[in-house]
Amino acid sequence: MATTRTERDTMGAVEVPADRYWGAQTQRSLELFDIGRDTFVWGRPVVRALGLLKKSAALANRDLGLLRAEVAGAIEQAADEVARGELDDHFPLVVFQTGSGTQSNMNANEVIANRAIELLGGELGSKTPVHPNDDVNRSQSSNDTFPTAVHVAVVLELADRLHPAVDSLVEALEAKVVELGSIVKVGRTHLQDATPVTLGQEIGAWAAQVRDAQDDVRHAGDRARALAIGGTAVGTGLNAPAGFGPLVAQHLSDQTGESFHQAENLFVQLASHDALVAVSSSLRTLAGALMKMANDVRWLASGPRTGIGELRIPENEPGSSIMPGKVNPTQSEAMTMVVTRVFGNDATVGFAGTQGNFQLNVFTPVMAHAVLESIRLLGDACRSFTVNCVVGLSAERETIAAHLDADLMLVTALAPHVGYDTAAAIAKQAHRDGSTLREAALTSGAVSADDYDAWVDPEGMTRPG
Repeated sequence: MATTRTERDTMGAVEVPADRYWGAQTQRSLELFDIGRDTFVWGRPVVRALGLLKKSAALANRDLGLLRAEVAGAIEQAADEVARGELDDHFPLVVFQTGSGTQSNMNANEVIANRAIELLGGELGSKTPVHPNDDVNRSQSSNDTFPTAVHVAVVLELADRLHPAVDSLVEALEAKVVELGSIVKVGRTHLQDATPVTLGQEIGAWAAQVRDAQDDVRHAGDRARALAIGGTAVGTGLNAPAGFGPLVAQHLSDQTGESFHQAENLFVQLASHDALVAVSSSLRTLAGALMKMANDVRWLASGPRTGIGELRIPENEPGSSIMPGKVNPTQSEAMTMVVTRVFGNDATVGFAGTQGNFQLNVFTPVMAHAVLESIRLLGDACRSFTVNCVVGLSAERETIAAHLDADLMLVTALAPHVGYDTAAAIAKQAHRDGSTLREAALTSGAVSADDYDAWVDPEGMTRPG
C-alpha cells in the first residue's frame, strides 16, 4: 500500500502521508517551517477553537443559503471531531510559520474537508464534494479566522483552566486565614523586624492581591470576546455576505456557553492584537502577585532551625540527594519559575503587538502561543501550589512567639508616651546589651513596669489606635 498520496494546490502536486487528513498546503508548511516542533496541539486550545469556528462558519453559510445542507452537515461533523480532539494527530504545524496563521487555517480547512469527503463516501484529496477553500473556508480569510480562533481559545482557556485554579487558591488561602488568623507575629519591612501583624493579615493580603490581579485578568479577557470574523482579508468584509460575522459569533456563543460578538471595528482586529497584549499584561500582574506569595512562603518556611521558620511547609518529597531529611520549598520554586516564563512570554507579546503594518499584524501565532502557554502554566501552577502547599501549611507557634518576644520594634507602642527619641534610645540600648525591650525600658527610667505592660500589647498593635 502506498505510504503517500498526491495532493494539489495552486502551486502544483505535493506528496502527503496517506494516513493523514491534511492536504497540500499543510504539507508544504510542514516541510518549510521545521522550527522548534512545538505544535499547536501542545494544549490543543487553538485546534479546538478552529474546530468550533469552522463548524460555526459552516452553519452560518448554511443559514445564509451559501452551503448545501449535505455539505454543511459533513463539515459540521468533521469540525466537531476536530474540536473534540479526535483528529489532533492531523495538526502537525509549528508555531513559527506565516505570521497570519494561514497555514494553520488551511490545515484546519484541509483536514475538515478531507474528513467530510470521507464521511460522504468520496476520495481523499479529490476536493469534491467538499472543497477546503470554497466550502470550509467560505466567507472567510485566514486574516480574520485565525485571530478569531485565537480569541476563542483565550476566552475558553481562561474560563476552563485559569479562573477555577485561581479561585481554588484564593479559597484555600482564605481558609488558612480562618485557621491561623489570630496568631500574632512579627511584621517585617525591608527584611527587617517591624511592628506586629497577625498571620491572618499576612495570608489575607496574599489572597487579596491574587484576587485583585485575577479581576484584572477577567476584565482584559472580556476584550477577547470581540471577534475579527467577517473582516476577511483586510477588514472590509470582501466575499463575506452581510450578517456573516455576527451569525458566526452567535453560533460560537451557542456552542461554548461563552459570549462572543463581532468586533465593532474589524480593521483594528486585523491590524493589531491589543486584546492579546492586554490579556498578557494582566497575566503578568497575576504572576507578580503569585511571585510575592510564593517568595513569602519560602522565606517564612526557611530554616527550619536557622532561618525564619515561622511556617511549616508540607514534606512532599526528599529535598536533597546527599543531605538526608532535607525538605525544600519546591512548590514555591516551581511557582516562581513559572512566573519568570510568564514575564518572558509577556515581553514577546508586548513587542509582537507593536508589529502591525497597515492592515495586518503578522505575529499572531507566536502571540497566541505565548498567551496560551502563560494561561496554562499559571493555571497548573496555582492548582499545584494549592494542593501541595497551601492546604498543608501550618504555623510554628513557638518560633512565632519567640520572635515576637524578641521584636525590638514593639518599642513603637512607647513612642506616643515617651517620645520618638527616647523610644529609639531604649530600642538601641536593648540591641547593644542583648537585653529584652522590657528590661531596657525599665532600666531607662522612662517607663514603669505597669506602664510598659499596659502600653506594649502586641495583639492590640495589629489594629488602628
